[in-house]
Amino acid sequence: MLGSALLMLATLAQAPEVAKDVRYGDQDRQVLDVYWASGAKAKPVVFWIHGGGWVTGDKSDVQVKPRVFVEKGFVFVAANYRLLPKVDMETIVRDVAKAVHWIKDHAAEYGGDPDRILVMGHSAGAQLAALICTDQRYLKDEGVSPAALKGCVPVDGDTYDVPAIIETNETRRRVHGLPLPTFGHREKFGNDPAKHREFSAVTHVASGKGLPPFLILYVAGNPDTTVQAQHLANVLKAAGVQASAFGAGETHHNKINADLGVPGDPATKALFEFLDRALKD
Repeated sequence: MLGSALLMLATLAQAPEVAKDVRYGDQDRQVLDVYWASGAKAKPVVFWIHGGGWVTGDKSDVQVKPRVFVEKGFVFVAANYRLLPKVDMETIVRDVAKAVHWIKDHAAEYGGDPDRILVMGHSAGAQLAALICTDQRYLKDEGVSPAALKGCVPVDGDTYDVPAIIETNETRRRVHGLPLPTFGHREKFGNDPAKHREFSAVTHVASGKGLPPFLILYVAGNPDTTVQAQHLANVLKAAGVQASAFGAGETHHNKINADLGVPGDPATKALFEFLDRALKD
């Protein structure tokens, strides 16, 4: 009995297998890391998109997530993508879609199920996750059926409605007599109202598209990410899409990300309850 318990503990503590810097394209930063359990077969795949304001960040910024997700029975994939200002926003979104294409083609080689992909991302990665899961053109251009996406979990993003955050931030600065940023959201998203709408997940939500269920995690004390999360959830619900928004208390923008997977973390509890439901449907 004791031997079995020790064996179980050793198995749980075992580090996942990992393949680093696997290429999903031939351009700079088109690389990803894959984490999986030895002997895994047909496990759902979590695709993680890092944050960093679309100008910085790296796939290595995953904290405890790979170990926890692999222990929970998932394959975990984290990808880099090209960054502003070297490329434009559309190129970034297309890099993310190309990474999903790689997962669809290669997940089974690592014990993953290419027809059960869950998309997650933090901050800038939250915007990219929500957009990929609502604006289906990017995946279709890659030859990937959006039906492979079984759930979307954006984490503390403030750009599901880009025009709204531009107006909010610029009004705040004007009211307080502060100069506008030289490379803020307006410029990052193309300095064109039409592009601002195109890169907003809320623009693309509609009934009958087969959109995956959403869990939108946010910091309850952040007014910008709070209203953006609630707005996206309301738009999704109005279109008949399963969606919920969970506000985490006593945390902040970086901590909500770092704590995902930590025992006792409320957002983690909400996350795994959501994933259980999403994979049963």
